[in-house]
Amino acid sequence: MNKLTRQAAGLFLTGALAVTMTACSQKPGFPQNLVDNSPESYKRVNLFSPMEKSNPNAENVARTAHELTVSAAEEALGLRMEYRTYTAENHQDKTYDDVLLDRARSNMDDLYLLNPDTIQILGSEGLLADLSSLECAKNLREVVKTANTVNGRLVAIPQEVVVHGLFVNKDLFEKYDLELPNTPDEFLECCRIFQENGIETPVGTNRWWLESFVFAQGYAELYNGDNTQAQIDSLNSGETRLSDYMRPGFEFLQEMIDKGYIDAQKAYVSEAIEGEGPDFLAGKTPIVMAYWGAANSETAYGKPNFHMQVIGFPSSLGQMPVVSNTGYGIGTNAEHLEDAKAMLDFMLSDEMLLLYSQTNQVISPSKNVEVDCIDALKPLNDRINEGIYVLGSNAGMNVEQWGNTCLIVRMLLNGASVDECMAEFDRLQTESLNR
Repeated sequence: MNKLTRQAAGLFLTGALAVTMTACSQKPGFPQNLVDNSPESYKRVNLFSPMEKSNPNAENVARTAHELTVSAAEEALGLRMEYRTYTAENHQDKTYDDVLLDRARSNMDDLYLLNPDTIQILGSEGLLADLSSLECAKNLREVVKTANTVNGRLVAIPQEVVVHGLFVNKDLFEKYDLELPNTPDEFLECCRIFQENGIETPVGTNRWWLESFVFAQGYAELYNGDNTQAQIDSLNSGETRLSDYMRPGFEFLQEMIDKGYIDAQKAYVSEAIEGEGPDFLAGKTPIVMAYWGAANSETAYGKPNFHMQVIGFPSSLGQMPVVSNTGYGIGTNAEHLEDAKAMLDFMLSDEMLLLYSQTNQVISPSKNVEVDCIDALKPLNDRINEGIYVLGSNAGMNVEQWGNTCLIVRMLLNGASVDECMAEFDRLQTESLNR
C-alpha cells in the first residue's frame, strides 16, 4: 500500500475508540501495558489494540462493554485475553497503524483491532484469516460484510457499526432561526449566518474527520442508487476517475477554509475531540463532527449543557451518515489461531453483541440485534435504519478510502490546491491499476 497510508496517524481507532477507551489509562502512574509475562499454565490469546484492560476503579462505558464480552468468553472457553497495546501521544509519534502493520507482518499477535486502512492493507497481503466460517458471520449486516471483505474473504468483524455525523448545538440554531442543513449550500448558509452574528469559526475540526464531508458528497448517489457495484467496478478498472467523485467535497472544504468557517491550521494538528471539544461544550462552536459513541461518552459529548442533535453530513440526497467500520482480525499464521477464532466467535455472538450494544448504546453489526438510542442520535439512527448511508471504508475498492482521503484532506489543510489533491487521487488510482 502507498506510503501516505502507511504514515496515517491513527486515522480512526486512536481518533475514536482510543478517545473513550484510553481516557483513564493516561493518568500518571497507570500502566501502559498490562501483559503478564510470567509462566502460567492457562491458554491465552494475544490482542493488540490501542487500549489496555482497564483499572478496576476506572469508569468508562466503552471499556466496560468490551471487557464484559471478553470476560464472558474467557470463562466460557477457559482462555485468557492478554492485552498488548500502543497509543500515540501526539501527531509526531509513530502511529498505532504503523506499529500494528509491523507487528502483524511479523506475526507477533493473534488478534488485532484494526482501522479501515489496515484491514485492507493486511487483507490484500493475505495476512488476515478468513472469518466467514465463524457462526457470528452468518448474522452480519450487509454493510459490515461489504466494508470488511477483501478478495472475497471476510477478514474483519467489528463489535459495533461506527457511524460518523455532525454534532450540532440545536439551541444556537434556534437562536438564529436556522433549520438544520440538508445540502452543502444550506450548510454554508448556516455558517455564513453564524459568522455574521459573531461566531468567528462555526465548525470545530480536527485532523481526522473532515473527510466525512467528502464521502457524503462524493458517494451519496453511488451507495444509494441501483448500480452501486457497477460504479465500484468502474472505479477499480480505471474506467472512471476517483478524483471525479472526490472533487465536489474538496471544493466544499476549500470554500470553508477560504471563508474562515474552519480553522485549517488548528485542524491540521488537533486530535479528535481534544481540539474542538471544549469550545463546542462551552457553546462557542455550533458544529463539530464525531462518531456515534461520542454522544454517549462522558469523556466526549455525553453530557452537554444544551440541546444536542446528531445528523448526517450534507449531500445531494440530504443528511448522510458516514459509516467507517473498525474490526477485529486474526493473523493468518497466528500462534493461537483456533483459540483466537473461538474467542472472537463468542465475543461476536448475538448474545454478546446485545450485551455490548445495550451497554454502549451503539448500532450492532448483527442484523438480529437492535437497541434503543438516546434522543440526540435518533436522526442519524433513522437514516441508517432506512438504509441511507455512505461507506467511508470499503475493502472492495482497490484504492483504500478512509486513510488516503484523510491524508489528502490534510494536504489541503496544509495549503495544497484542490487540483493537487485530485492529482494525488489519480496517482493512487493509477498505482492500484498497476499492482
